[in-house]
Formats: sequence, structure tokens, C-alpha cells
Amino acid sequence: MAASITRRRRVSQTTWRNLVLGLAFCGLWIIGLLAFRAYPILAAFWYSFTDYHGMMTPTFIGLQNYAHLFEDPDVGNSVQNTLIYTLMAIPAGIISALTIAIILNTRMRALPFYRTLFFLPILVPDVALSIVWLQMFNPQFGLINALIEGFAKLVFGVSIAGPGWLANVTWAKPTLVLLNVWLIGQPMIIYLAALQDVPQDLLDAAAVDGANWFQRLLSVTIPMVTPVIFYQLVTGLIGSLQLFTQPFVITGGTGTPAQSMMFYAMQLYREAFENFNMGQAEAMAWMLFLAVLLLSYIVFRTSAGWVYYGGDERK
Repeated sequence: MAASITRRRRVSQTTWRNLVLGLAFCGLWIIGLLAFRAYPILAAFWYSFTDYHGMMTPTFIGLQNYAHLFEDPDVGNSVQNTLIYTLMAIPAGIISALTIAIILNTRMRALPFYRTLFFLPILVPDVALSIVWLQMFNPQFGLINALIEGFAKLVFGVSIAGPGWLANVTWAKPTLVLLNVWLIGQPMIIYLAALQDVPQDLLDAAAVDGANWFQRLLSVTIPMVTPVIFYQLVTGLIGSLQLFTQPFVITGGTGTPAQSMMFYAMQLYREAFENFNMGQAEAMAWMLFLAVLLLSYIVFRTSAGWVYYGGDERK
């Protein structure tokens, strides 16, 4: 009996010592997590219910900030711009990255060179890339319009002016979508890895059954990479709803032309750091969090119908 009690004490002392040592090693990380993650999140939640302008004591006003979001036309315009961009950018990004990955998964000469070439744009900082994009798509002296005009004159013998691009309400968002397509290096690499993991036995069996290349692509290859497509869909959705750097740099934070480039994250920044309406900005941040959470949940719930994982026995 005495030996059993002594053993328990030793076990408890060992467990306690391991716990203390573990906390000692993780202590700085835990303090950082609480100070720079947990506290800002909780503080933002509290400030979203207050009238707070940064240099004064916050005043509790209940749900007024949230109610104002549904009445403010600027917020409504930013939500509309963000949703339109998201609906254009996500399919364009997924299709273009997957297409390039399929092409680069074939046997061709200088394949490493082409893979590196398509990956390089992702290495350029967003600010620098946005400035380059602004210069390239300048409607007066940009490279893109110069190529369009030169091609039209060479082939058709007529002078055709290029679109207004970033200076035109109709073309502004598609130009940003082109920028998103230009940055397909990272998803392309992920798709390429997934394509190389497609079982060759399945492709050979489909070929024996008489399926051509396109039929094998639709019936075997794409279903096998649907988990990666699902991953890119979720991350692309989150990134598109939080779009900020490129349109902010291109427009200087103004959202021109005609506020067609004023996205939700930019409107949030304007409320916080231009209007100094911190309470309103915190409410916008929490609404964005809830929107991302809801849309991600919908995507996860609907994924069972189209995402295939190897070894699934779903019916």
C-alpha cells in the first residue's frame, strides 16, 4: 500500500515537472499569442459595440455600428465591388492555374525553364507589381495598348485604340482579375504536384477502354485533383474577400474610377485610418470575419458532392 502511494507521488511529481518545463519552453509563445492575437481580437469585438475614435474613451452604443453598415451606401458599394471581383477572380484563377499545370505536366523541351517562368511573378512584391501593372495598362502610353494598336495596324491596316483599362469603370475589375491570373505561380505548382500524383493505372485503364485524352482528363485527372481545387477555392475565396494591396496602390486609396475599385478592405481602412471611426471599422472587420466563416462553411458543406479523395467509398 505504501509503495503504491509512493509510486503515485512519483508519477504526479514527474508529470508536474514535465508540465512546468513545457510551460517554460512555450511561455514566450503563449504570452505572444495572448498579447498579440487573443487580446486584439477580443478588444476589436468590444470596440465594435462602441463609439470609438482612437484618442478618446470608447462609449458603448450597442448594435448601432452594425446597423449603420446596412445603411451606409459606401459600405454597400464596397461589398458589391468585392463580390463582383470574387465571382470573376476565383474561376479565372482556378481555370488558368490548372490549365497551365496540365500543359506543363506534359513532356516538352525546356520544361524546367517554363515552370520557372510561370512561377517568377509570385516572387515580385505586391506593391512593385501593382505599380508595374499600372504602367503597363495605362490607356495613353501603356505597353498593352501599344501592342494592341500595333497588332491592329499590322494585321488589319487600321488604327484601333485600346480600352481604358484601370481608368475605365467597365475594365477596371477585369484588369485586376488579369493581375490575379498573372500571379498563378503558387497554385500552379500545387496543381502540378497533384497531377503527378494521379495514378497512371487509372489513365491506362481508361485508355484501354477507348477514352481519348480529353475524356481521360474529364473522367480521371480532374476528379483526382478535386481536393486541390477545393483547397484553392477556399483560399482564393478568403483572399478575394480581403483584397487590399493591389487596388490600394493602383488607385492611391481613392477607389477610382467612380469608386469601382473601392473594395471592402479598402473601405474598412478608410473608416479606421482616414475617418478615425474605429468602432465602425471594427464592426466591418467582424462582419467580414462572419462572411468568410459563412461562405467557407457553405463550401465545406457542399464539397462532399464534388470532391473525391482517394479510397473514398461514398455512394
